[in-house]
Amino acid sequence: MDELISIPSIFVTSFILALSGALMPGPLLTVTIAESIKKGFWAGPLIITGHSLLELCLIILILLGLGPYLKIPMVMGTIAFIGGIMLLWMGYSMFKEASNLSLSFAEKKQEVSNPNGKNTLLLGIIFSISNPYWTLWWVTIGLGYLTSAIKFGSIGIISFFIGHIAADYTWYSIVSFGTSKGSALIGDHHYRTIIRCCAICLVLFGSWFVVSAYTHFKA
Repeated sequence: MDELISIPSIFVTSFILALSGALMPGPLLTVTIAESIKKGFWAGPLIITGHSLLELCLIILILLGLGPYLKIPMVMGTIAFIGGIMLLWMGYSMFKEASNLSLSFAEKKQEVSNPNGKNTLLLGIIFSISNPYWTLWWVTIGLGYLTSAIKFGSIGIISFFIGHIAADYTWYSIVSFGTSKGSALIGDHHYRTIIRCCAICLVLFGSWFVVSAYTHFKA
């Protein structure tokens, strides 16, 4: 009976904890908004699918004993620096290209060059791994939850993972749906303004990560 109660509780608490993190603004939310305007509702679920696949790989690595090594300041500093540079470059590129973007052109290009969403799925991986605080969350809070879930074997780990990604899919699907519906009401001018704002956010996140890398290197 205790196990039957504990397994659902692992799912519920994992969902709540993940949702509280998903609600916070970050690079993944920024790119989801930008892509949903161009590609519609399915951009959000596809991005989170890439994000979830990366998380699954990280969970496996943590269970294999990688967790403690990811906490090393030099490792965290390196992740923060490389991730920050990636976000700075992506933000700069997005801002630079904003003036040439058009909603109608983006939709036609998506239909022709990316019918299966592989590029969108890849964005979920890139924007997750470029965020050093995503890694930090997993080797601290995530590792703590895994330690509790693993007591129930594979069913505990599965409950934890499903609860976690369910929160991500729920929130980002809502964001993607709302953004994609809104794209029908805005013109190219507002669309470009939103893209520029997203680009600025990525640059700010990237700058923050680069600065934080220095803190890790000093530790």
